[in-house]
Amino acid sequence: MKASPFAKPPRRLMRKVGRALAEFAMIREGDRILLGVSGGKDSLSLLQVLGWLRGYAPVRFDLGIVTVDPQIEGFDPAPLRAYYAGLGLPWYYESQPIAEEARTRMRGDSFCAYCARVKRGILYSVCRREGFNVLALAQHLDDLAESLLMSLFHGGQCRTMKAHYLNDAGDLRIIRPLVFCREAQTADFATRAGLPVVPDSCPACFATPTERARMKQLLAREEQHNPHLFASLLHAMRPVMQEANPDGLTPAPLAEGDASA
Repeated sequence: MKASPFAKPPRRLMRKVGRALAEFAMIREGDRILLGVSGGKDSLSLLQVLGWLRGYAPVRFDLGIVTVDPQIEGFDPAPLRAYYAGLGLPWYYESQPIAEEARTRMRGDSFCAYCARVKRGILYSVCRREGFNVLALAQHLDDLAESLLMSLFHGGQCRTMKAHYLNDAGDLRIIRPLVFCREAQTADFATRAGLPVVPDSCPACFATPTERARMKQLLAREEQHNPHLFASLLHAMRPVMQEANPDGLTPAPLAEGDASA
């Protein structure tokens, strides 16, 4: 039997991913899942997790990889081409001068918000062109908590990223299997598994401190005083993490005492 090219993820990480997949009914028989991979620790970790699951899950699904190159100086995903080929998965590479376009097309947005919106459109286009019905993204619990604070502080709304939802056109499902996982878990897995992480997967964000970075620092300070901070935030975010009946689905309720982060 041929050895799997995917590293076995830690049990705790797999337990949290499995919980998200089950509670939000993320993967179904015959799904064709396209994973957005930047080369950072989170997306490469999720790639390993989904690749490993594909060999053991009770449902069959296809998996592909897509990278969007915004043509920002310092970002070069090309060295990962051989790595993706070694996994035996199709890799789609899309390059667009997003940074250059932002100079004339941004209207009151931050660059990060503009870039994310344009990238999402590209990801949707690749899904449709290549016949994928599910787009997987690698945001984790830390990302959701940061988004919540940004929405509360600057938008006056209680909002965050959703775990599983339909796009506006109604033809693609978007899933985030890492919503119960902490960033430290993906970082540890990436290091232990020797994943070829691109250090600056978004040089523009690393070069200029962002509001998200400030929220990350705030949460880190608060967690030093309250080790249960993220469990509390997860409990508070749960009603806004899930879309009411995405594609007819009703996620299972969070079990009592099962909000550990």
